[in-house]
Amino acid sequence: MTIPLDIFRALADPTRLRIVTLLRAMELSVGELAQVLGQSQPRVSRHVKILTDAGLADRRKEGAWVFVALGDRAMVEPLLIAADAWADRDDHEATVDLDRLAAVRADRAVAAQAWFAEHAVEWDEIRSMHVAESEVEAATVAMLTEGGVGRLVDIGTGTGRMIELLAPLSLRATGVDRSPEMLRMARSKLSDAGLGNVELRQGDMYALPLAPASADTAILHQVLHYAQQPGAVIAEAARLLARGGRLLIVDFARHEREELRQRAAHVRLGFDDAQLAKWFAAAGLVLDDVQELAGGTLTVKLWLGRKTPGALPERIAA
Repeated sequence: MTIPLDIFRALADPTRLRIVTLLRAMELSVGELAQVLGQSQPRVSRHVKILTDAGLADRRKEGAWVFVALGDRAMVEPLLIAADAWADRDDHEATVDLDRLAAVRADRAVAAQAWFAEHAVEWDEIRSMHVAESEVEAATVAMLTEGGVGRLVDIGTGTGRMIELLAPLSLRATGVDRSPEMLRMARSKLSDAGLGNVELRQGDMYALPLAPASADTAILHQVLHYAQQPGAVIAEAARLLARGGRLLIVDFARHEREELRQRAAHVRLGFDDAQLAKWFAAAGLVLDDVQELAGGTLTVKLWLGRKTPGALPERIAA
């Protein structure tokens, strides 16, 4: 048996053991780790690099921030089992770390509340134009539950509501968003929910930072109307799907509310079934199901596509 000396070397410093314990509780930025540990960011960054090189941590840059999570579960799991077995229940330093971690959670929650308060009026105006969000969410869960969700990717995750809703039904849930601010809001929400099978990543919907065939289910919830090239977004989502995988698009049916372009930055004023079917076909998907939720001046629709075995993308213009 080969002894993983690099792992033992990485854990030889007490600070790095503290970092692993903190990352077990939640994903943290380097700045937040420095805050909890009471050390400088450069020093914490050096510790993080050693853990990352050993495969015990995963480091990702999001805008000006760097976030750190636990590394590959198969590699880290034996360490966590040992840590539980050897834990000192009277460890004062660990208690202080967890108290400071609670303060980080509180800071995130305050920032999230301030952001929501700033945008609440705009969101409430749009919500008032269509059926209750609870109806949309119920329809989403019902459409995806049959056949199982498996590995979920939520594209344009925003504040993480779809992840919060669907992660309990998933083997693993990954949320991707271009905005670091949105991802910080999502982290606040999801850490409070205590979901352990969730990962958040920064990425563009036209070039997702995930491997082909790495998802069983992908969702674009109220995202596609912001896209300049919806066909390209659908093709990129389809790239992630394994054979038999499903893509669910939740968005507005075609409408004439031109003011949403200026007030809410909507690029597309909804979509129709034929349009979605063409984009699906171009991405190697077949349109399996369509559901309409009428009510208000905007109609919400759900389009479910499936990646069929042997299906080849067609050359159809977006």
